[in-house]
Amino acid sequence: MSLSAIKYLNVADTLEREILSTNYNNLGKVAHQLYNYAEADTFYLKSIKLAIKEKSKIIYTGNLAINLSDQKRYSEALTYFEKILKSAELTQDSTVLPRILTNMSLTKWRQNRHYNPIPIFLKALHIREKKKDKWGQNSSYAHLADYYIEKRSDSALFYADKMYSVAKAIKSPDDQLQALQKLIKLSPTKESKFFFSVYEKLNDSVQFARNTAKNQFALIRYETEKSKADNLVLQKDNDGKRYQIIILITCIPLLIIVGTLWYKKRKQRLELEAQNTIRNNKLKTSQKVHDVVANGLYRIMSKLDHQETLKDSPIINEIEELYEQSRDISYEKPELKNQPFNEKISETLKSFASENTRVVLVGNSAALWEKVSEQAKEEIEHILQELMVNMSKHSHASDVVIRFEQVQQKINIYYTDNGIGIAGKPQPKNGLTNTGTRIDAIGGTITFDTKVEKGLKIQISFPVS
Repeated sequence: MSLSAIKYLNVADTLEREILSTNYNNLGKVAHQLYNYAEADTFYLKSIKLAIKEKSKIIYTGNLAINLSDQKRYSEALTYFEKILKSAELTQDSTVLPRILTNMSLTKWRQNRHYNPIPIFLKALHIREKKKDKWGQNSSYAHLADYYIEKRSDSALFYADKMYSVAKAIKSPDDQLQALQKLIKLSPTKESKFFFSVYEKLNDSVQFARNTAKNQFALIRYETEKSKADNLVLQKDNDGKRYQIIILITCIPLLIIVGTLWYKKRKQRLELEAQNTIRNNKLKTSQKVHDVVANGLYRIMSKLDHQETLKDSPIINEIEELYEQSRDISYEKPELKNQPFNEKISETLKSFASENTRVVLVGNSAALWEKVSEQAKEEIEHILQELMVNMSKHSHASDVVIRFEQVQQKINIYYTDNGIGIAGKPQPKNGLTNTGTRIDAIGGTITFDTKVEKGLKIQISFPVS
């Protein structure tokens, strides 16, 4: 609609020129949301050029600076922020000034991680609280939580909770969902599960409302188009056949496009289902190798160990080598080229979900794994897979929660399930404790909490290289 409106507005007319500048700003925001940064730059520059009101110029320039910051063009972004900061201070606008202060300080922090944005963040928050600007407060709390999330988790949790309260007060579902994501990541396990259930319900409601709105819009648009067509037929009865041909010509390409898109989506879905079937079959096969061959060789090895005459025989070493090889085979999985590691881990862990077992992942972001070495990634993947295989075979758990976090130069992984747990101290030959060799290889630790009333809790920690 914004693109269609451009051709009807006259730049020479003062009022229409201001409307046109607003229109370009709206197009810039849409392009920015769709990550079309270059296109957003073009629209924002046009909106600034056409703007007449000083406040509009400040807002549009700020939007351009934010778009540049998101492209990591920090120096250019700061130049625009500094250009409008003095003007914003003169206006003393309670919404414009704190927004510029916050985003300018955020850009400086992105450019230099040693820069401390907190004083400016708090200054902007103070202005917004004084003016009772709830929407602005919501933004401030979000930035404060994001800053503290890797430095002081308690402070991050405090501001995430503040953000959630304000988001509910202003009735903003999207901001509530963002706040809940932070609370899930930062809260203890019990509270994290509660916030996750709230997140699921709210997300379902939001998606349902948006789909309903799309359907209503489509119906209104259909009725409008139908009414236009009927009026045209009534007004130009003699040209009726010509209009019917035009409508037919318009609809046929549309039907072809819709049909092509439907076919592509169906093809993608079938391919994905086929890949999942292959992956599940390979996983079942690898589990059989582990359960039948590896465990069988282990039993034979244990029997031979107790026979004095064969204790030092080379055959025991050969059987042990076969045992290790069979276990390695059981862990092999097809690699997806260029697949981000967080997606690979997510697919591996969620493949163990079933009708009776729910698997929930929290904090498994791409950024978490950026500085982790390939060796550590490989060892952690095997360890987590071993935990999930053990859960699937022995625990009878209905809920499994795996939470990832980075604290300074260390990554912590918290595994929790509500299964039957492990009675007493884990045995040295147990499959879970065999992961000790892998965690030692990357300088990490693995801790089993067997004192819980029900289920199993395990903490894995290892340093970031």
